[in-house]
Amino acid sequence: MRLTDEFAARRDSRARARFPVAWLLAGIIGALLSIFQLDRVTGQAPVQHLYYLPILLAAVYLGNRAGLAAATVAIALYHLARPAPRDWPLRESDVVQIVLFIAVALVTARLADDARRLRKLAATDDLTGLHNLRSFESLVIPMVRACRIAGLPIAMLVLDLDRLKSINDVHGHLAGGEAVRTLGHVLAARLPPDAVACRFGGDEFVVAIPDCTTVRAEAVADDIRQTVKALAPDLAGESFPAGTLSVSVGVACLFFEIADAVPASGATDVATSEALFRAADRSLYSAKEQGRDRVSVVTLSTAAIGSPP
Repeated sequence: MRLTDEFAARRDSRARARFPVAWLLAGIIGALLSIFQLDRVTGQAPVQHLYYLPILLAAVYLGNRAGLAAATVAIALYHLARPAPRDWPLRESDVVQIVLFIAVALVTARLADDARRLRKLAATDDLTGLHNLRSFESLVIPMVRACRIAGLPIAMLVLDLDRLKSINDVHGHLAGGEAVRTLGHVLAARLPPDAVACRFGGDEFVVAIPDCTTVRAEAVADDIRQTVKALAPDLAGESFPAGTLSVSVGVACLFFEIADAVPASGATDVATSEALFRAADRSLYSAKEQGRDRVSVVTLSTAAIGSPP
């Protein structure tokens, strides 16, 4: 999925990430040296304040160590630019400047790290570690659009635990919560890297997989079903035998037509994703009606759900 999904981007992220980081480092070093040359010529306080810019960039985008490294270089260049850089002891203003460079690096890196953590928390289901519904929706709409434009199929899986209420009633809601978390961990471990999964209800999960045919989607769903069935889980401190947990999975696979590649409004892609979800949800109910612990599959075309204009 890049194809707009973060998981598929990881497949080649190492190779692609070297270039932005290299350019960023070059920019930070170049900025430090340029400010040093200007500082040496002018010796004015406003120019010296420009050292904060590369320190901020390093701390925000490269982390705490890079921010401290940039601050250290800025301190050295700041003193080299002075008429007599080897004077000792340092003047009070020089000591203050050193402290400020280091403080800016540390505080900025901490704030940037906190902001990243908050963004992650805002997009994560706290019980399973998967995407929450808002995060899932923000990823699946671009995924639908990318598959439509590229003429690739997309699959959606809706699944839940069978007879979770019995576990809650007999063993308590803590055991039920552990069962839901267990299913979330299975999804995280067994889904392909280009899939996006979220928990959108108590024990209900939805998964979107780009460039996924009906055969592949059914294989993924059945692998999840068999993996859950084979587990001998520990729930709320109590050991349970294999077969205690099972899941039913509804699968809907949508095949786009060539004409669907014509750019359409965002609302069309939203409607398509909603129709795909409804089809997978109906397929889940079909699996339940057939006796649970099984996979039910339906194949769709845009003609059936409304082609883009």
